[in-house]
Amino acid sequence: MAGDIRHRNRSESYEAHDDIPRSPETNRTLGEIVARRYSRRDVMRGALGVAAATALFGRKALTSAEAKPVAAPSRFDFQEVAAGIDEDAHVADGYRAQILLRWGDPVFADAPDFDPYDQSPEAQLRQFGYNNDYIGFIPLNAAGTRALLCVNHEYTNEEVMFPDLPRQDQSAFFKDMTKRLTEIEMAAHGVTILEIERIGEDWVPKLDSSHNRRISPLVTEMGVDGPAAGHWRLKTKDDPTASKILGTLNNCAGGVTPWGTYLTSEENFHGYFWTDDLDAEDEPRAGIGGDQAGSYKRYDVPALWYSWGKFHDRFNVDREPNEPNRFGWICEIDPFDASSTPVKHTALGRFRHEGAECILNKDGRAVVYSGDDGKFEYVYRFVSAGTYDPEDRTANMQLLSEGTLSVARFDADGTLHWLPLVHGHNGLTKENGFASQADVVIDARLAADALGATRMDRPEDIQPNEVNGRVYLMLTNNDKRGAGETDAANPRPENVFGHIVEMAPPDGDHAAETYDWSLLVKCGNPHIAEVGALWGPETSDAGWFASPDNAAVDADGRLWVATDQGENWKATGKADGLYGVETEGAGRSSAKLFFRCPVGAELCGPCFTPDQQTAFVAVQHPGTDATEDYAPFARASTFHDPATRWPDFEDGMPPRPSVVAITKIGGGKIG
Repeated sequence: MAGDIRHRNRSESYEAHDDIPRSPETNRTLGEIVARRYSRRDVMRGALGVAAATALFGRKALTSAEAKPVAAPSRFDFQEVAAGIDEDAHVADGYRAQILLRWGDPVFADAPDFDPYDQSPEAQLRQFGYNNDYIGFIPLNAAGTRALLCVNHEYTNEEVMFPDLPRQDQSAFFKDMTKRLTEIEMAAHGVTILEIERIGEDWVPKLDSSHNRRISPLVTEMGVDGPAAGHWRLKTKDDPTASKILGTLNNCAGGVTPWGTYLTSEENFHGYFWTDDLDAEDEPRAGIGGDQAGSYKRYDVPALWYSWGKFHDRFNVDREPNEPNRFGWICEIDPFDASSTPVKHTALGRFRHEGAECILNKDGRAVVYSGDDGKFEYVYRFVSAGTYDPEDRTANMQLLSEGTLSVARFDADGTLHWLPLVHGHNGLTKENGFASQADVVIDARLAADALGATRMDRPEDIQPNEVNGRVYLMLTNNDKRGAGETDAANPRPENVFGHIVEMAPPDGDHAAETYDWSLLVKCGNPHIAEVGALWGPETSDAGWFASPDNAAVDADGRLWVATDQGENWKATGKADGLYGVETEGAGRSSAKLFFRCPVGAELCGPCFTPDQQTAFVAVQHPGTDATEDYAPFARASTFHDPATRWPDFEDGMPPRPSVVAITKIGGGKIG
């Protein structure tokens, strides 16, 4: 583990650890594909738009009157927030941002009051967890004024979470961590399901609801189905049948199914695993994992980002070598039954899942899109074998147990091919290391390598749009793209800003073998030619952004994008936020800033009520990322000395990740 990674906070270390790509270099990157698809002639005839022409050929290319963009009517009718960065959050004029849920707020009527100076696992299991990410909204009445809010809790930042605790990292072997502190961290991970109700202008938690639930890697038992259920690679001392897994962790984005269940995705699971078997440089010994050494290496296990393995054997691969195989899945939860057992669906593959957006195909099959959030990793799709039955919810809850997992190959002619990851086909055989479909899904990354999938720039959220029939893929960034992978149409050898790809299933058939694809946005500052940005004509200085991460589509089919720059916010001078991005008409590819985070935070989980009168957003890890570069503060945040005390702004209270409910003053639709 590189020395500079060891001294970063949790979110910064996640970013830095990806500096070592894990997919084979023989597979084509999206950069190479873009370069081949969009020629210089395409750019000159307008295929890449005004902003791209500026980036490629300089500002003089647009100095004539004929070349100036013409403004088009926007579907986003709000006054933009000013771009910038400070200690507070900001929303567009005419809107109100209510702090609905904060880390430590009660989830149950008997939950203890939050006391950051006297935390316990028992209290945290009754309270709202840390680092809220994806948000799912499931109405309980026709008006949508009562609902279940389903929220992921991705990870913890101990340096601003616990008083008097220095930043903990592997270089010092987490010397100040204790078993009790690790169990508080575990209790703060996972999922919260909470009933809420709109009363007047406010949304109010219903703490006495029988639906309320906390799910964590500390205490929650989960089931397993699909090809890997019962397989020897999932067996442990505590679970010799490979049928019961304790908990879920690093829950990033997710989805809500058409039958009203909640999908939560396990992303950076590799960081939680520990080994005592270190080499002279305190790195995991080469070849660790024995017979599974190739899989360990491909999944970067163990990464030693947490101290859990010091105190809990199941997170120490020396004692439980199969435990890492029990994470990295998509889990389905029935939010209407707090006593139900969540299920890990192994048919959807094991990787660092970002998102699990589900849509019903025209033939009734369920389709789930998911990205593998790593530099040069892949885009996946699952199509169920069975079809949706509107009269049988129980049967629908089996749809994700069986089906076809595929990985994407983006071709230069604008065609996307879905390559099925099926045992016995395309080299996925015993001779090549895949003895069964269980091996294919456990090692989905290795299977995708073998099929020659396209290496992408950190695939994150993938959002189907049921209004226009297209699908939007967020590619956050990849500063490891080499200079040899660029040309005039893809002029960024270090893609620190990211881009968005639009995928078009033919005739709305999400199970088709081939789609069309095109670029919607290339992010970054359009005023710097070398950046090579692509934006629509309505994009202002406030509206351009970097590092698209989560996304949502509202009932009108408008695309909303949340950003996660990590420590790279200093490259833009902007805090992360929520942007409306136009996908139609003359204003296509234009963006507007609607909500802005406080310093050190990222924006997650944008979610709209069906009537579009409330937007929920999750502000994660406020006051942490690259606060050394925030001039008014210029140092690393700690519990007692944070860069911001958002949202409470009370002395002695640390910054608290929070869910925000945004409504229009006086009522009406958002945006």
